[in-house]
Amino acid sequence: MTQIFDKSRLPSRHVSVGPERAPHRSYYYAMGLGEEEIARPFVALASAGNDSAPCNTTLDAQADAARRGVEQSGGMPRRFNTITVTDGIAMGHQGMKASLVSREVIADSVELSVRGHCYDALVGFAGCDKSLPGMMMAMLRLNIPSIFVYGGSILPGRFHDRDVTVVDVFEVVGKYAAGACPLSEVHELEKVACPGHGACGGQFTANTMACVGEAIGLSLPNSNMVPAPYTTREQIAVAAGAQVMELVARQLRPRDICTRAAFVNAARVVAATGGSTNAALHLPAMANEAGIDFDLFDVAEAFKTTPYIADLKPGGKYVAKDMYEAGGVYMLMKTMLAGGLLDGDCLTVTGRTLGENIDQVTWNPEQKVIYDVRTPITPTGGVVGLRGSLAPDGAIVKVAGMHRLHFEGPARCFDCEEDAFAAVEARRIEEGEVIVIRYEGPKGGPGMREMLSTTAALYGLGMGEKVALITDGRFSGGTRGFCIGHVGPEAADGGPIALVEDGDSIRIDAEAGTIDLLVDDAVLAERRARWQGRENAYGAGALWRYARNVGPAYRGAVTHPGATAERHVFADI
Repeated sequence: MTQIFDKSRLPSRHVSVGPERAPHRSYYYAMGLGEEEIARPFVALASAGNDSAPCNTTLDAQADAARRGVEQSGGMPRRFNTITVTDGIAMGHQGMKASLVSREVIADSVELSVRGHCYDALVGFAGCDKSLPGMMMAMLRLNIPSIFVYGGSILPGRFHDRDVTVVDVFEVVGKYAAGACPLSEVHELEKVACPGHGACGGQFTANTMACVGEAIGLSLPNSNMVPAPYTTREQIAVAAGAQVMELVARQLRPRDICTRAAFVNAARVVAATGGSTNAALHLPAMANEAGIDFDLFDVAEAFKTTPYIADLKPGGKYVAKDMYEAGGVYMLMKTMLAGGLLDGDCLTVTGRTLGENIDQVTWNPEQKVIYDVRTPITPTGGVVGLRGSLAPDGAIVKVAGMHRLHFEGPARCFDCEEDAFAAVEARRIEEGEVIVIRYEGPKGGPGMREMLSTTAALYGLGMGEKVALITDGRFSGGTRGFCIGHVGPEAADGGPIALVEDGDSIRIDAEAGTIDLLVDDAVLAERRARWQGRENAYGAGALWRYARNVGPAYRGAVTHPGATAERHVFADI
């Protein structure tokens, strides 16, 4: 039954209530609304839908389905769109500089649309990597009742009787460069790897942050692992639209849900699934919006004591569809809670606690994807934080599926990704080297590019675990191998990574969590005295503005002070 709401304390009263708002109401009448509909709470349906890539192509339809749930529960839906930059297409060229910047633009654009139109609640739909945290950041920033809906993953492609993802296509580029396969195999694989709608299918960044949405309490239980082509995605959208109205009635807001304990829960789920290292950027950025101090080292602390229990690509065997069929994120959290790894008292958008939601799940011992926490794949998590003389502000590495956790070798330095990729493609990289790619950080890039083209090419060449790669940039969730990202301070800020020279010894210990440059302090002091900063290629536009405002990677590469500096919260206007 449609609930009646009192708008006297809701933001939308500023555009719909009282004689002075007659001009505003005239616009709503123009769009076909009647008096009763204008008197309802206004619910923003923010969609990152577009034709850029299959990650985003179903989002508008899902947002439109949510209208039914909102209307049936007493609200008035108002849909708008925001941008995405799709990493699979932006990868390996200058377009990747726009990727992380797009996270801020998404959060800003959702904030501005909600502020400008005084919406009372928000249901956000996102599909590609940066659009997920961008949407959740906006929810925490605005602090109006909100639910996050993931558009769903793509189904796996089939190639020579095995499941494949887009990462296999990136890796075959290196295989072809090594002369290990004909060009016809490249063409055959590229045509079948992505068979339809949805985000990349492994436990890459999109699916990692989709798991975060459920673990942190902003998404409906077991909603995000449902693949994009499945018809149940429409039912999930309708349910989200209906449930957000319950949140409006209770005034249950994102910051009530996303406490520090909830962020620890989310970090543990990332580690347990061998998820993307990008989560160590996005969780601190989301925490910043809530006024919670939760940086890379807090993320890494949660990782240390979390076993790796979900056998997902790129380090494991399975894809998101398999995770869904095994019981989804809540099946994973069932065994984690039983093992004392989660705080079950955190609230969720259901209005119940995480523990109460998990109580409704029955453990399935027959599925093969999620291991019991008592018998993990490995006893420590799939993602590890590092710190040492090369990275005083920290770094991060995904170790899921890796056999080698220690590496020491001579540095091979490159001042941009293109030069490193060219050396890999020309087979000028030697076994045992530590490839250093610098001036690719948030400020120096600018934009902190992902290096999947380079790391995938190394695997294609058969060098994936024979070299290490470190960067002040970052890696795709699809990256595998000894690849360390987020090295800070970045080169543009004069961090130690800027002082490395070819041949310097670098030691990495992913068990101890250390990364060190084995060069005498006196030598480094002499190099620092000679070091000069570099100007990036951008003197205007969005990338220039981002470089001027962005903070360090270990704090999430954010561009504003966050909730601790707020003078008012939008939801309370």
